[in-house]
Amino acid sequence: MKIALLGYGKMGKMIEQTAISRNHEIIAKIDNEFTAGDIKNADVAIDFSIPSAAFNNITTCFKNGIPVISGTTGWLDKYDEAIACCKENNGAFIYASNFSLGVNIFFQLNAYLAQMMSGLKEYQIGMEEIHHTQKLDAPSGTAITLAEGIIKNTSKTGWKLDHAGEHEIPIVAKRIENVPGTHSIRYSSKVDDIEITHTAHNREGFALGAVIAAEWIIGKTGIFDMKDVLNLR
Repeated sequence: MKIALLGYGKMGKMIEQTAISRNHEIIAKIDNEFTAGDIKNADVAIDFSIPSAAFNNITTCFKNGIPVISGTTGWLDKYDEAIACCKENNGAFIYASNFSLGVNIFFQLNAYLAQMMSGLKEYQIGMEEIHHTQKLDAPSGTAITLAEGIIKNTSKTGWKLDHAGEHEIPIVAKRIENVPGTHSIRYSSKVDDIEITHTAHNREGFALGAVIAAEWIIGKTGIFDMKDVLNLR
């Protein structure tokens, strides 16, 4: 499989190592603007760029018949436009706030726990996420996905950083040097707490999940997510 890397920061370099170890070829490593000619020989593009570049990266690939795996966060105000472009060009797309296999299992666990807790008004819901100091957005895309999983399965209607209203989930976002990513959801009452936590030890899990998603999407058309890749539906 021939891969174009859109974004060649820490994640891009980790994905390169993982892809090569799985016998794939990196045919482009792009950190700035690019043209169709730069990616024309790619079987798939993996986008871990920056929020301001992601939409253009993704739609350029769709217009040139290249499926896209994207893990860039902070650009989702244009997500619907990207989906429309994908459909218009009969493309293939997987966006995930987190490609870690363990995190995607954690998403399912979070939704299931929320279902069980939904009728227990004695418990207050809170969330904390911790990432490295280079992470540009807060809360993390992973935290937002977790919050959406809770909202879907409880009476909560939204989320806010730090101080939230009665029907919102408070998210505390911390930035600490050299922390790949930790996410915790806590249900607290006067008598006890229930807490689930996912702790990433390094970026390798994110890279592996992105490459597995790239392998899976080859030959497919449509909009997918990691539940499809991991058969978690």
